[in-house]
Amino acid sequence: MLHEQGMDELLCRELNLQAKSADLSMWDKLVYELEHPQHEVMIGMVGKYVDLTESYKSLIEALRHAGIHNHTKINIRYIDSERLEQGNLECLHDLDAILVPGGFGKRGTEGKIKAIKYARENGVPYLGICLGMQLAVIEFARHVAKIEAANITEFDPETPNPVVALITEWLDREGKIEKRAADSDLGGTMRLGSQKCPVKPNTLAHSIYGSEVNERHRHRYEFNPEYRSQFEEAGMLLAGTSPDGKLVEIIELPDHPWFVAVQFHPEFKSKPLNSHPLFQGFVAAALVRHQERVQMPVS
Repeated sequence: MLHEQGMDELLCRELNLQAKSADLSMWDKLVYELEHPQHEVMIGMVGKYVDLTESYKSLIEALRHAGIHNHTKINIRYIDSERLEQGNLECLHDLDAILVPGGFGKRGTEGKIKAIKYARENGVPYLGICLGMQLAVIEFARHVAKIEAANITEFDPETPNPVVALITEWLDREGKIEKRAADSDLGGTMRLGSQKCPVKPNTLAHSIYGSEVNERHRHRYEFNPEYRSQFEEAGMLLAGTSPDGKLVEIIELPDHPWFVAVQFHPEFKSKPLNSHPLFQGFVAAALVRHQERVQMPVS
């Protein structure tokens, strides 16, 4: 509106700035896509901060950016994971996709695991971010790999099968060894910042990212490498690892329509004019699920 009224030209003239006329055609197209979507989907975001949805602001915006790319309106149903722990999963039945975001602490995690199990068993597109990947690992361990009492040591330090645990040493982005221990300061021992991750060929992650990921991290616990062979034998694909091969960064289920979980935070790199490819793929899968569910032809 201000551009149409000449405000930008007025300011440039008053400040004696020599500037070319603004080209807002890309933004005009973006606004048009937002206001005239061709499709819409319902995505369930399962977490424990759902009464404070600003907690998930970066994820919400990344989904909206991907919706623009897919000409799709994104409807989000915020689902309190603690309520799912009571066993009523009816709120999941009409979803086109399920996302479990990052978080800290044990509260509500068993409800998130129930949502992940529902997505896996019913072919609902699933995206797990950070804790959402760790819980997908636990769900798969318990119900597919049959690893009894599998858990994360953050929630159960005495678990007999710590499929997610505190890894004490790793290489940082500069190739230096960093260390942490269970009694270390919480904030000072997180794996932080942008780190590279080679991606296996012929995987869904490779079709999304190409041969390498470079994403930001913010966590303490990791997929326990001692259990890798058991997961792979049970059918999980470990699609991306740290450059030294020790830390699992991306998991997939090849026999599922779209099931991807990542240890990092891709939402931080999404932009309105350049939506993140992982969220683009997730929304595209949700759209396919929606059209199949309501038996609408793909246009």
